[in-house]
Amino acid sequence: MDYLRTLGSAAVSTLVQKSGLNLPFTLGAKVTTLNGVCNLYDGIKRDDSLPVSVFEYDFGDPSKMNTKPLAKNALRKLRTTRHPDILKFLDAVESDTGIYIMTERIRPLSATLQTWASRNAQEREDWLLWGLHRVSVALAFLNSSCLSTHGNVCINSIFISPSGEWKLGGFDVLSNPKEDTAILYTMGGLIPDSTSWAAPEIKKAGWSILKDGNVEAADAYALGLLLHAVFNPIQPPPATAHPPHPPPTPASRGLIPPSVFPGFKRLLNPNPKTRLTPQAFLELGMTDTGFFANNRLVKVCLGLDNFALGSEADKNTLLRNLKESATSFPPEFTSHRVLPSLVSALEFGGASAATILPLVLQFGGNVSSDDYPNVIIAPLIKYKNGLLEHLPEYAEKLDKKTVSEKVFPHLQTGFSDTVAVVREASVKSISLLAPKVIEQRFAPALAKMQMDPEASIRTNTCILIGRLGPSLGYNTKRKVLVPAFCRALKDSFVHARVAGLMAFMATIDCFEVEDLANKVIPNISLTLIDQEKLVRDQAFKAVDLFVKRLESHAKTMPEHLISESAMPGSLPPVQTTLVNSATGAAGALAGWAISSFGMKLGPSDLQTSMGPSPATDRPTSAPPIPKSTADNPSDALSPSFTNSPRTMSATSSPALPSGRGNPATQKPASRAKGLQLGANKTPQSRVLAEQLAEEIEAGEREDSNPWGNEDLIDVNADQDDWSAFETAPIQTQPTPAPVISDTLWDAGEALDLPGSFGHLGQDRPNGNHNSLTIPTSSVQDPWGTISRASASPPPTPSLVTMSKEDKAAEMLRRKEERKQRIALLKEQKKNAAKG
Repeated sequence: MDYLRTLGSAAVSTLVQKSGLNLPFTLGAKVTTLNGVCNLYDGIKRDDSLPVSVFEYDFGDPSKMNTKPLAKNALRKLRTTRHPDILKFLDAVESDTGIYIMTERIRPLSATLQTWASRNAQEREDWLLWGLHRVSVALAFLNSSCLSTHGNVCINSIFISPSGEWKLGGFDVLSNPKEDTAILYTMGGLIPDSTSWAAPEIKKAGWSILKDGNVEAADAYALGLLLHAVFNPIQPPPATAHPPHPPPTPASRGLIPPSVFPGFKRLLNPNPKTRLTPQAFLELGMTDTGFFANNRLVKVCLGLDNFALGSEADKNTLLRNLKESATSFPPEFTSHRVLPSLVSALEFGGASAATILPLVLQFGGNVSSDDYPNVIIAPLIKYKNGLLEHLPEYAEKLDKKTVSEKVFPHLQTGFSDTVAVVREASVKSISLLAPKVIEQRFAPALAKMQMDPEASIRTNTCILIGRLGPSLGYNTKRKVLVPAFCRALKDSFVHARVAGLMAFMATIDCFEVEDLANKVIPNISLTLIDQEKLVRDQAFKAVDLFVKRLESHAKTMPEHLISESAMPGSLPPVQTTLVNSATGAAGALAGWAISSFGMKLGPSDLQTSMGPSPATDRPTSAPPIPKSTADNPSDALSPSFTNSPRTMSATSSPALPSGRGNPATQKPASRAKGLQLGANKTPQSRVLAEQLAEEIEAGEREDSNPWGNEDLIDVNADQDDWSAFETAPIQTQPTPAPVISDTLWDAGEALDLPGSFGHLGQDRPNGNHNSLTIPTSSVQDPWGTISRASASPPPTPSLVTMSKEDKAAEMLRRKEERKQRIALLKEQKKNAAKG
């Protein structure tokens, strides 16, 4: 059947194109034929692709030429009559062979009644009464305001809009008795089956009687017959429709509601003067106890129409009723009648906006995905709180383009909102929109939220990143996850740290094994000693999980990266065992070191002397080893000058740099024949002797002052390091004997040292091995002999407790004292030279 309809519409389109008409629409499938006068088609408007309906009046058939006045009257009346309950006219095309009238998309009532036959009885009754209410309003408008008679009220003149509302059409014979072009009174009988809907007076005296009568009478009687037909579609017309027109009996009521039956009888009154008019029938139903006033669909429509003018109490009552009865409304009613009115009310805002928004989302569930962004999302964008709060209810219906262009730009401002609730809702919204948003757009926002002042927001952000981890791209995982979770582990909020650990565990499959070992476990280990037990317990669980993952991976790895047999000179494998304690580990390490050393050195190499090498291996310039040293090899490491009461600490002289000293004493040593531990080590006695010679040479280069021409310390340098003076030991035993500072040993010209240091280490007394004893019998002092036996340094004032001025004065005093000592030494030298 649909195939034939398609062929019919294609044929009509072809004929129209051949006739040269430029139609503003595209004809679709044929719906039905109405009263044999016109054909109804579905169509698409060309300019905006809006679905429409097209009424075609074809005059090409000579047998239908008499319907041309009816078509022109229908076009003229439909074009000039505008009412919410009357079929909406959009456009028309006229030609000599036909007229095409384009209206809003509608369906015939006759087809819709069949679909409602299986509905619940109460729902069906409510829907029928609501439809009859809309038709009564339209007839009252035509009769009272337009002073016209419709003359064709029947089932074929009623149409259903997409919202389920009843629309009055069929204006073929709509006429005003005062117009000269009125055709009802002369051509009313041209409409097929018009007699079965005609009033008794018309059947008796013809259509012309209506010109002098009441314009409402004929439409009122037809309204009564329509009421019976919609409630009892399978029953024949009532007996009152035929002469002698007896009044309806209760037995003939059928499914007509009892509250409507009295008004129904009055509509079918044979006397037109006492017949109930459509306006009176409407008023009867709109009383406080009337059948229209108590209909829930009628009440909802009236409330929505007057919503902007109603009080807050009336608005709240209506919205409450909508919420309670939402599931019982017809789907088309909620989607195309209630929802547009609520969206329109939402745009004006006000105190009721918070209550309207949930209803908009609830009733918007039946809106198609193509219309959803324009119908639902557009008004929601103005309310950021509602957009975030109800996001789970509509997120699935959003496509990527809508999210990227309309939704996410508004949600993005919520991350920097001053209200914490809005920021937290913005974070939660990412979990729903992340699959439809590019990662680079929300990743910076989440990083910012991890530093939010609110602890709960930081915690929820970490949890969110953990949930999104598996869905992120490979590069994003490597760049984002570890830094984000590590930041949570350092959070001051306990639950944020726990969330970081749990996020690591939840995303374990997102990490490479190298990252687990090098990044994840080292960072988690810091929380093993966290101050909170809750964190510690979770940390141990996390480490255990990651270690098990690494153990599983390690079992699949080879024992060696490269086969040992392929490497030349490789060592044989060392047998090692696993240990379970620190003591066992230390022992195993020591054994490994010894065994490895033994494998690298031969048995003969291990037989070395810890003392000096034989004389044949010593350099020719080295002095002979004294007997005492040969008897006691350890004494060679502690040189001393015998028979001298004066000692000098080995650490008092500056360390001799490598490669410096007396060139005469530096000769290449002969290479040992075998590997001998300590054979190439320079004896400590030789090192000390070279240090002493270095000091002597440095002293000879001084002109007059051994400390240089400049002051050693600037007393005005407050920023210098004075710690050495402030922490110097305090001498408590004053001695009046003169003291020669150790620094005087830098003046090498005053010392008459032997040509070699072969006497070092001879006759070493028992005592400190780190001291250097200078014999007085071997050294001639040009300045005279100074007794050193009882010499002790004078008491040195402590600089710790001194003020800045006292410290400066003390340093100046010490400087002058040094100058006096130098002058005294020079004087003694001159006297010795003269003598």
